[in-house]
Amino acid sequence: MENILHNDILYGCCEITEPAAIDIIASPFFQRLRHIDQGGYAPLFAKPYSLDNKEKRYEHSRFTHSIGVFLLLRSYKAPFEEQIAGLLHDISHSAFSHCIDYVLDSGSETLHTHQDNFHNEYILKTDIPDILKKYGFPLDYILDDKNFPLKERELPDLCADRIDYSLRTARVFEENNPDNTNFFLANLRVQDKTWYFADYESAKRYALLFRNLNETYYAGIHSAIMFRAVGDALKYALQKNYINQKDLYTTDDEVIEKIKRKIHLDDRLSLLWKRMNNTIHAKNNPENYESSVFCKSRIVDPYFAVGSEIKRISDVDPEWKEVLIKESRPKKYFIQFEK
Repeated sequence: MENILHNDILYGCCEITEPAAIDIIASPFFQRLRHIDQGGYAPLFAKPYSLDNKEKRYEHSRFTHSIGVFLLLRSYKAPFEEQIAGLLHDISHSAFSHCIDYVLDSGSETLHTHQDNFHNEYILKTDIPDILKKYGFPLDYILDDKNFPLKERELPDLCADRIDYSLRTARVFEENNPDNTNFFLANLRVQDKTWYFADYESAKRYALLFRNLNETYYAGIHSAIMFRAVGDALKYALQKNYINQKDLYTTDDEVIEKIKRKIHLDDRLSLLWKRMNNTIHAKNNPENYESSVFCKSRIVDPYFAVGSEIKRISDVDPEWKEVLIKESRPKKYFIQFEK
């Protein structure tokens, strides 16, 4: 069994030597994550890029994020079971990531919970239970987030998942440079299974970065258009049996290829395809709209050290309390596509 050398945009060149982690990464179900975009569907991002020129930018896949969560937990000496849970936390994501919440009735537009709800069911259909058994990890324990407070916590707390995806998004889309990324990582601490920053300055700088990412990417108008356009196209393709629900748990490219085969046969699908690929543009127009869409909104309230204590930003900054209230509400948009 060969060790894995992984060159990460956040953590640099890292060697993965742990046999259990190596086996999980080698699983075809984990390798599938290489071909699932972290943000959803690239042509509709706030900073879109050509699907033909992915080599010109950093990879933004569920694969790199999942390994990133593992590496972050490892670097802060989380229990190895928690590191493994971090490695597995996104394995059940569908093609186009959270676009699935705008396709299936079981999804939730305001909470983006489909992947979490489907996580255990999906894992049971893979080779992951056998790998965990091989290394003596109880499946039920690994699948229970309550066991792993460093990996997963509810908003507005920090957790390894949230720290990694935010810093990764910021680097991929050049909202943060390497020096700032290193500043945040150097000032991160763990105490009593809680993430916090070394001081107020680093905590507030991170909170402001996260707020910008939410406004521009996670809950911005571009994401709203993406969720509606991709969700409508996939839902229609399902209704017409051009794809099936199993296809949604393959990869972005495999679903796209199936849809492309039918475009010339179906005018409605052709229209939805053009919207999905941003050749028919859309805007937010509450006065005249075709459909409405909610986006899950995210905001953090990090802890930071004050002497021997830790406090939240909102404990010392009353304005941040107002920000938390406002930004915790789902964002609603009113989408009108060009004719």
